[in-house]
Amino acid sequence: MKKLFLVAAAASLMALAGCDTDSKVASRNLSKAADMFEIERRIVFYNGITDAYILTIEGRCSIDTNASNTSFHVTCKVGPNEYKKHFLGLSDNVTYFAEQLASANVSTYHYRVVFKPQTILSDWDVRGSLDALPIGK
Repeated sequence: MKKLFLVAAAASLMALAGCDTDSKVASRNLSKAADMFEIERRIVFYNGITDAYILTIEGRCSIDTNASNTSFHVTCKVGPNEYKKHFLGLSDNVTYFAEQLASANVSTYHYRVVFKPQTILSDWDVRGSLDALPIGK
């Protein structure tokens, strides 16, 4: 019975894993690589009325928009432990495009999963005076 359950579970996982196309798996893996600052990008903000570039950002950058696509966040790695974050607003006449500057080697067969155990117990900051705490008083 136990073997039958394991075989059924393995078959179900294989069936679910085979649902995505190669392009979707590669796209997801490229996005994950960019979020890990492994992809060089050029991000350009463009004014459609004036036909002018407003801003260009180049480097190992991760991009994120809010649900309504009115706010755009760009986080770039500029050194071994140095980062810069840019916040930009989008409007009906301002748009952006992001270009990947070099190809990247990603799998079309395996999903990339990043597990960072150090994020479970991150650094703690204690602010204020410990004398203000009502402990033992």
